[in-house]
Amino acid sequence: MKVYYNAHIYNTHASAFVEDHGKIIFVGNDEEALKYSQSRKNLKGQYVYPGFNDSHMHLVNFGMFLSHVSLSEYTFSLKAMLNELKKHIKKDKWLIGRGWNHDYFQDVNRFPTREDLDKVSQDVPIVITRTCGHIAVANSKAIELAEIRVKEVEGGSFDLETGIFKENALYLIYDAIPSVTIDDIKEYILLAQKKCHSYGITSVQSDDFLSATSNYKDALKALEELRDEEKLTIRIYEQSQFLNLDLLKEFIQDGYHTGAGNEYFKIGPLKILGDGSLGAHTAYLSEPYYDDPSTCGLPVYSKDELFKMIDYAHQNHMQIAIHTIGDKILDWVIEAYDHSIKNNPKDDHRHGIVHCQITRKDQLEKIKELQLHIYAQTIFLDYDNHIIYQRVKPEIAKTSYQFRTLYETNTLSNGSDCPVELPDVLKGIQLAITRQSIDGTGPYLPEQSLSVKQAVDSYTKNGAYSSFEEKIKGEIKENMLCDFVVLDEDIEKADVHHIKDINVIATYVGGKKVY
Repeated sequence: MKVYYNAHIYNTHASAFVEDHGKIIFVGNDEEALKYSQSRKNLKGQYVYPGFNDSHMHLVNFGMFLSHVSLSEYTFSLKAMLNELKKHIKKDKWLIGRGWNHDYFQDVNRFPTREDLDKVSQDVPIVITRTCGHIAVANSKAIELAEIRVKEVEGGSFDLETGIFKENALYLIYDAIPSVTIDDIKEYILLAQKKCHSYGITSVQSDDFLSATSNYKDALKALEELRDEEKLTIRIYEQSQFLNLDLLKEFIQDGYHTGAGNEYFKIGPLKILGDGSLGAHTAYLSEPYYDDPSTCGLPVYSKDELFKMIDYAHQNHMQIAIHTIGDKILDWVIEAYDHSIKNNPKDDHRHGIVHCQITRKDQLEKIKELQLHIYAQTIFLDYDNHIIYQRVKPEIAKTSYQFRTLYETNTLSNGSDCPVELPDVLKGIQLAITRQSIDGTGPYLPEQSLSVKQAVDSYTKNGAYSSFEEKIKGEIKENMLCDFVVLDEDIEKADVHHIKDINVIATYVGGKKVY
């Protein structure tokens, strides 16, 4: 038992709380709390918030990102990126990098290519993935080792001349990379959870099954082993992704379903990748891209396969969360949800849409009617403010990224899609409130700004709601898990343009200090 006192506790009039066996058993004033135990922690007037919950990220990918070559700092030019890659060349070892964004290149206005990477090395296989995770580029050696025999891939595209691979075609090149072991995956998870704690994160809703290999069972085994070894210090709600319906059926027939597991690792929703990303021009739009009329993007699945996966999961007690960025794929997703929910009504399905970026007014009304949960990434506005009016026509841009509307008509939680962005919760809160990029661009549709409380709750109690865990976490209340973060400044009173500068002093999970 431990008493934490002399604190400012978010959304309460209390100054102290008491932890026992990982749960909060009392919240109130210092005098009452101090009666419980001689084991005490004086928080010295600092600010206590519920542990932050990133409601959509990729924990294994983040660990890989931290282990491989980070290109995000060198994305200001193609030349700088190539020079950084040269520093990491090792004989007989694949060179893997992630984080580039061609929209930030100042010396060229295009994707990197196979020819560019060949200038780094023609002997060492190189693969670099765009920050969004939807495009990768390979050099000639990597393509040679991949031994690609097919001419096309459903739900993806590739060009061996340029070395550019998109969406489902990524596995053509990824599967050639030397196998990642289960022990490797475990190390990635441990590395990522430690970094997440530094941002005040105590819970994640993470899409990991296809992060390291195309065999979902490897990541599942790694996560279950870490749980059973009691090495997890972060609570994971697994957004379970599969390549096809047959694998989903196998998973469910093996006894897995939403909610299976414990408070440190449990199965969450079926995760479906509906389309690509706006930055990569692969998000599936109903009209051609404003800055590239040759394409509308592409869906990852056929409409028929998407409908079958959604319907099977809905009928078999699986929550569903679908990556949906373009408005055309949103049409399909809404139609599929509508069909499944009406044919097999459920009182509390909590099915959702991940991203929900490009939307039309008619779609917003239908989302409200179906009561779909929204997994937003307000941190995306830092970059997307620069491209939204380039990618879609102005009338569509004006009805997109409708986070205030969606918060107030549905339920909305927040996340980072890490490693697309770093899991920087305080930066995400700032962008939710200001709708303005860190460099001052914007604000984009300021009427869609969240209030300070809405922004904080989107990373705490709303995240718990999205995983059916609102009764055990997300607030500093009696009978809740003792997961909390200590900050050096009050988010509610801070300059909204400097919330990102608030420091995380400490992070606790189950009453144990993890950062």
